[in-house]
Amino acid sequence: MKTFCGRANPTTGAMEWLEEDENYDYHQEIARSRYADMLHDKDRNEKYYQGIRAAVSRVKERGEKAIVLDIGTGTGLLSMMAASSGADFCYAVEVFKPMANAAVKIVEKNGFHDKIKVINKHSTEVTVGPDGDMQCRANILVTELFDTELIGEGALPTYEHAHKYLVQEGCEAVPHRATVYVQLVESKRMWAWNKLFPVHVEAEDGEKIIVPPSEMENCPGVPSVCDIQLNQMPSSDFTVLSDVVTMFSVDFNKPVRSASTYYRVQLEPIKSGKAQIVLSWWDIDMDPSGMINCTMAPYWVKHTSAFQWRDHWMQCVYFLPNEEPVLQGEKLYLIASRDEYSLWYKLQKARGEEESKADVLLESPVCRCQAHLLWNRPRFGQLNDKNRTLQYVKSLMKVLKTDSVCLCISDGSLLPVLAQYLGAKQVFTLESSAVSCSVMEKFLKANHLEDKIKIIEARPELLTSSHLEDKKISVLVGEPFFATSLLPWHNLYFWYARTAVTDHLTSDVTILPQSASLHMMIVEFQDLWRIRSPCGTCEGFDVQTMDDMINNSLNYRESKEAEPHPLWEYPCKSLSDPQEVLTFDFRKTVPQHRFSTKGSVSLLRKGKSHGAVLWMEYYLAADISVSTGLVQISNEKGNCEWNPHCKQAVYFFSSVIESETLSDLPSAVAYAINFDTKTGEIAMDFKLL
Repeated sequence: MKTFCGRANPTTGAMEWLEEDENYDYHQEIARSRYADMLHDKDRNEKYYQGIRAAVSRVKERGEKAIVLDIGTGTGLLSMMAASSGADFCYAVEVFKPMANAAVKIVEKNGFHDKIKVINKHSTEVTVGPDGDMQCRANILVTELFDTELIGEGALPTYEHAHKYLVQEGCEAVPHRATVYVQLVESKRMWAWNKLFPVHVEAEDGEKIIVPPSEMENCPGVPSVCDIQLNQMPSSDFTVLSDVVTMFSVDFNKPVRSASTYYRVQLEPIKSGKAQIVLSWWDIDMDPSGMINCTMAPYWVKHTSAFQWRDHWMQCVYFLPNEEPVLQGEKLYLIASRDEYSLWYKLQKARGEEESKADVLLESPVCRCQAHLLWNRPRFGQLNDKNRTLQYVKSLMKVLKTDSVCLCISDGSLLPVLAQYLGAKQVFTLESSAVSCSVMEKFLKANHLEDKIKIIEARPELLTSSHLEDKKISVLVGEPFFATSLLPWHNLYFWYARTAVTDHLTSDVTILPQSASLHMMIVEFQDLWRIRSPCGTCEGFDVQTMDDMINNSLNYRESKEAEPHPLWEYPCKSLSDPQEVLTFDFRKTVPQHRFSTKGSVSLLRKGKSHGAVLWMEYYLAADISVSTGLVQISNEKGNCEWNPHCKQAVYFFSSVIESETLSDLPSAVAYAINFDTKTGEIAMDFKLL
């Protein structure tokens, strides 16, 4: 049996559905999961264990048998904690079959097969009774169903169902309660992920401004949460406007309602400013007294050096529908609306009680401008990056002439407007989708350029002379940026598009960027390595079976691929110098043959070689380039600063080495990198020497 999986095709710039072996999909699910990260989260595991021990004790003290229901058991870890704490029996529910099979093996290996029953079902399908999956209702409910937003993985409907059908009234619950906290801030950096700012261009005939369409300025954006490692956001990048306040809490030992609702809290700004962002996180109390607490609070709230790094639970950034000026000490209300799976926020000035209640927004916000559908948050940040825009302006000024006929190939780019402002005679922009066409139309209208720039909705290979009004293109430009790109080199689609339009180019055409190169550096991660690191034992339980399963899935065809990560969120230090490994000359068409490179890179610093980071650099014009990766190595220790608007490619090494001193061995990493021009994919292999 076969299954269809979506993959970006760098040669067509499109998402394509490829037929794969039936096992492919779940191997990917396991290989890219955060199971290892959770097992490495010592703080989480210890707190759960303490909470479970306490819950079992409370039940036993009442003279009852301790019957545990563990929903979303994963490895079976929490059920094993319960069994070893004296629980009489545990029902461990896991819907993902490969995971349930692993849990059975892990439970058996740790000697709990007579105390734990693994049920491979969704919890809403579990039956109770003499012939059911569970003999009786449980009196202890243990779950770990939370994501960064708390409710995004369906915790509320799962709890609601469990209280109705699977657990006793007044049961013990671990965790006992969750509390969501919020803080109002002003942040130009974060606001730039959701709104496009006016772009100022110094042209020969004076300053010109690209203004965003009014629909975009007034659009609430998309409802999905922006989850990030807020501990990597420097305090200089935001201004706190309010104290931290409790938005709402959920008691899990009582019936839970998942129906849409809202919460309202009063705020008094501690500083005047522009309210733009709601920062949010949660904590969980593992016991009724709140003595056993696990918190996601960021560094400026939780003043301690003992931070637990985790990637499965981070912090949330919510964008208010509009920027609101607020005054220190004025009375405000913050409203959080939610459905079963997501939250959104609105700020309200204090008014009459009834009037305020009538104004609550229960419907989830919807993007009306379409830009939020075309551009993700890092892309907004990229378009708002003044320094990056300046590099393109400088390059266009070098190459444009008064008779230049310019064609732009990128998804929803500002380059056509820049080219027009900087003196091109005629400008065409090739847009690959109806959404990018619509966004560009709005831009041109807002800037009165509808009759100056022509939008062509066509694939490059279907471009005709009539599209171009029988003109030849003298300047071909691209950032390049394509919405389907996942890995840095997927934007090489520009090269394939350039090849497809060759017949429409003049013989002396200028291509911008003229070339690109793939760069690589060996790094030691502060924490990111944990997501791929085997665990062995967790709180005294043998989970090697889980390690083996992840390893097996990593070795299932896609193992030798890099994966995208925004490295500004994941500190690392360079162990080698950055090295250019492949170059791509856009002035020529894509060659028929594949090309490859082999070599080695020396390790200059002590540290564990966790993997290689790869990124692209684009050479726009003479001496002007833009990087999607390394910005700088900021000190002698090798700490790295990364482009915050792009994801870099990370290739984790299968083994980790410690290079003790620079002189003990010729410490190096050998690499082999192949670019297949037919598929647009880059294959790589590394060996620690």
